[in-house]
Amino acid sequence: MPPKAKFTKKEVIAAALEMVKENGIEILTARALGERLGSSARPVFTLFDGMEEIKAEVINAAKRLYERYEDDGMCGEQAFKGSGIGYIKFAAEQPRLFRLLFMTEISGAPDHEKVLPVIDGYYEKILASVQSEYGFGRETAKKIYQHLWIYSHGIASLVAMNVCSFSEETVSEMLNDVGAGIIRKYKAEGKL
Repeated sequence: MPPKAKFTKKEVIAAALEMVKENGIEILTARALGERLGSSARPVFTLFDGMEEIKAEVINAAKRLYERYEDDGMCGEQAFKGSGIGYIKFAAEQPRLFRLLFMTEISGAPDHEKVLPVIDGYYEKILASVQSEYGFGRETAKKIYQHLWIYSHGIASLVAMNVCSFSEETVSEMLNDVGAGIIRKYKAEGKL
């Protein structure tokens, strides 16, 4: 009979997530995780098949944390703007988790659509918001979202790398300015 687990999976993932929040995914090793738990690495492997499984669980935990930021941001009157604010706030408050989710190299051809599974549940809400609020069709709403997401990602990346710091009011103003400009452009072109 295998030995009884000294920790629960939830405790191990919580400890691993804290390690990644503090120092990044690169430091997450079995030995370091065991030390964090006040143990050797052996009890960790009574619960998990290996470090890849633990890292996958940490990524899932980081996504769940990100979703809370996104939910908070989307509570406002403009879902697409709130989404950007939530995204940037996550980068400011959880920079190492932001880097893990949104600044990790993806294999294959570059494609902004590959990041959408992380934000997938919000994508449709944002498109619907842009369509209903401004009367745009789905394809135009997608283009507007793409512009705003790329702009938000630029700000968030600068914040996550500690290159810049912005107040929430400044971020809101920047997103307003860019959003208004893009919306004016598509309305002027008659792309409703």
